[in-house]
Amino acid sequence: MDKFSAMQAFVRVVEAGTFTKAAESMGMPKPTVTRLIQDLEKELDTKLLNRTTRKVTVTVDGAAYYEQASRLLGEVHELESSMSRAKASPRGKLKVDIPSSLGLAVIIPALPDFYARYPDIQLELGVSDRPIDIITENVDCVVRAGEITDQSLVARRIGEFYIMACASPAYLKRHGVPQHPNELEDSHHLIRYMSAHNGKLYTLKMHKDGEVVEVAGRHQLAVNDSNAGVAAGLAGLGVLFTLTFLVQNHISSGALEPLFPGWCTEAKPIFIVYPPNRHLSNKVRVFVDWIAELFARHDLMNRKSSLPAEMCKGWAAAVSPADISEKNKASKTRETAEAA
Repeated sequence: MDKFSAMQAFVRVVEAGTFTKAAESMGMPKPTVTRLIQDLEKELDTKLLNRTTRKVTVTVDGAAYYEQASRLLGEVHELESSMSRAKASPRGKLKVDIPSSLGLAVIIPALPDFYARYPDIQLELGVSDRPIDIITENVDCVVRAGEITDQSLVARRIGEFYIMACASPAYLKRHGVPQHPNELEDSHHLIRYMSAHNGKLYTLKMHKDGEVVEVAGRHQLAVNDSNAGVAAGLAGLGVLFTLTFLVQNHISSGALEPLFPGWCTEAKPIFIVYPPNRHLSNKVRVFVDWIAELFARHDLMNRKSSLPAEMCKGWAAAVSPADISEKNKASKTRETAEAA
């Protein structure tokens, strides 16, 4: 039995849904595809497919085999492509996981540009804030904010973000405009964030001229999604501490007003992370380079005009594309050294 051909036939049957369509796509007779699947099931001593007169479904063992087989075939195809001129046109499935806030505000709207460059890449995009195990979940790369604790992974810094305080004009009209973060303790409501993983409320520290304040106060609402928090702020439900790039447009329009001029938080890095691999696949490499370029030039990540000049330097003087480009060059140098 040609096990490689049998594996290809099985994957095509699962993806096509019928033996007939799989045979047509592979350019071979249907009986040949049927025989390959039968030989594969005999070799593995397990049933991979349930067959009826109308449809073909995958067994539990078949589903598990399909996941591994499709990944293996993809790697073989990528290896062959890397050894030929096809390297200039990467293709195949690419599994990526991104945070929901960055995904909706920055990454997904820019995907038409990615597909214009790489039309043969099929992107499977997970949009969530849950922790991802890259290895066990077969994810090619993830975009994550904050420090990376797993030192076994390769992390390339692609940008940074700040958190700022704001509230709707309607809320401030009812409760007054706080002049100091300490005022939030008694006379204001906060919109708090809680971990999507364990439900724990996040704490936040702000600083100005050597003074450090841990933001505290009452909250009537806690959410586990940044976009939900922005919606709550726009609805006038309280003072919102959130990512600057999520509210810059709302501040420009006047739907939200920035608070606490001169107070700021520490910058948090944004990384794209992938498993260590001496032969990084071309499709992963072009995605990593594309998203680094995107963050370096994206308006919402670098724009200054929607934030008042008197805000702290971290907010008002957003990192320029040239600065981020230089950081990316340094990061890429370290990345190459680690992979070598």
